[in-house]
Amino acid sequence: MSELAQLTRSATLAADGTAAGAHAAVDALPWLASAIRVDRGADRFAMWGRSTTIDENTGTAVIPQALFEELHRRAGITADWPVGNAGLLHCYGYLLSQEVTPYGLKRDRWTQHALARACGLPDDAFHPWHAGPTLLERATSAASALLSAPAAGAEQSLEGRMVRVALGAARGPAALAYAVAPTPGAAPLLVTLFPVADATTPLAAFTADPRLRWNAD
Repeated sequence: MSELAQLTRSATLAADGTAAGAHAAVDALPWLASAIRVDRGADRFAMWGRSTTIDENTGTAVIPQALFEELHRRAGITADWPVGNAGLLHCYGYLLSQEVTPYGLKRDRWTQHALARACGLPDDAFHPWHAGPTLLERATSAASALLSAPAAGAEQSLEGRMVRVALGAARGPAALAYAVAPTPGAAPLLVTLFPVADATTPLAAFTADPRLRWNAD
């Protein structure tokens, strides 16, 4: 069975919405359980802010509550459904999501090649089952690099919270990184990283309509 097929099988286990199903889904992927444990030990989740599991496009939860709780338990993070750690949810939760959005499955950014290419990396750079650095470590590195030296970007203050968007190109296909300060005066924390078909569209929307975006909380 291919790695992608195993991932889909685990997502199906988690989709039953039970605690047992969520536990079995993570345990069925040894690399996933190991990655969360390694990231917890390295305190990598602290670099990420808050995200809701309720998708802004569909209005529904991208993963079941039981899986949300299982992932946060393993990561050693206290969270109240539906708002949790953005890194944990966007990297590992999205892998086990079966929610179809207007842009496809949430896991596609990691299992397909568009994001990797937009970041100037090999096509399989974000495949989560690779040995070595965890998916969260790779995503953190790519998003941080993008935010530190964007080809295009903008920032704004929302009720005193600094919000930043960064793109890897000024137009055309690009990687997008987004960061939001958890509280007024605090430094922005990573929220998400994903590919866009045309960099000008999200940047224009960001500046024209100031609000939290991309499931940030």
